[in-house]
Amino acid sequence: MRLRRASAGANGFRSLAIFLAANFFAIGACTTRVPTTDSTRDAARAPFAVDASAFGDAAADAAVAALDNADSGGACPPEMVLAEGNYCSKANQVCKRWLDTGRFHDYRCAEYVQPATCVGKRENKRFCIDREEYVAPGETLPLAHQSWTSAGEVCKKDGKRLCLESEWQFACEGPDMHPYPYGDGFHRDGVACNIDRMHLGKPNAGLTDLRAPISAYPNCVSVFGVHDMSGNIEEWATLDHGVAPQRSSMKGAWWLPGKNNCRAATLGHGEVFEGPQVGVRCCKDPAN
Repeated sequence: MRLRRASAGANGFRSLAIFLAANFFAIGACTTRVPTTDSTRDAARAPFAVDASAFGDAAADAAVAALDNADSGGACPPEMVLAEGNYCSKANQVCKRWLDTGRFHDYRCAEYVQPATCVGKRENKRFCIDREEYVAPGETLPLAHQSWTSAGEVCKKDGKRLCLESEWQFACEGPDMHPYPYGDGFHRDGVACNIDRMHLGKPNAGLTDLRAPISAYPNCVSVFGVHDMSGNIEEWATLDHGVAPQRSSMKGAWWLPGKNNCRAATLGHGEVFEGPQVGVRCCKDPAN
């Protein structure tokens, strides 16, 4: 089975959805950071076609990684996984094919050049991270309407903390710097995760709540076995070298048709902003 680029009319609708997200749902008020190069923007824009079979082996590898991390030798609580390895502080991830045309052509990358290259320093990382987005007791959907401050309190009550941005990114992309936390890591898959939803709401009426249960997208899993790091809800992280009151970073994006990759970040909202698309994932230092 092959997923082919939609017609121009459908692309126009995608652009409209992105425009609505950027202009009516507070996204435009933020600064969005994503690693780009001149070659990224100049990359070929061939028609989008993904062989779905390409995701099979990678998904199986991710499942094995999840099982391997399920037993962390007592280093992490059972609801967390151990992420350990060499993290790249600055990665060069070049887009080979863009999914859209027009004004928002460089929002969604259909395929990245393989492999990604490390142009920064390698740092050893070892930490525990929640396997799932935080769901309040008795609820079925991930907790939302959280600020960086309140999200930190949610983590603190369970003896955890918000992830550093570098930790979040490493758990998402792994040591090979996969731009996407699913499949082979280099091809966008609009059905693997809760992303690319078009019916976002109406201007001045707020977002349509399209959160999904944490069990809804089993293939949205990183190489460490962490689920839903692309889409569903955006997750707060702490900038590695941030200074109050600008210590916050929003990671993973939400269900909109946006960048939805591991390195992209939404900055500028500040530590007290909360929205219907923003939730919680926690980290913790290993016990041993």
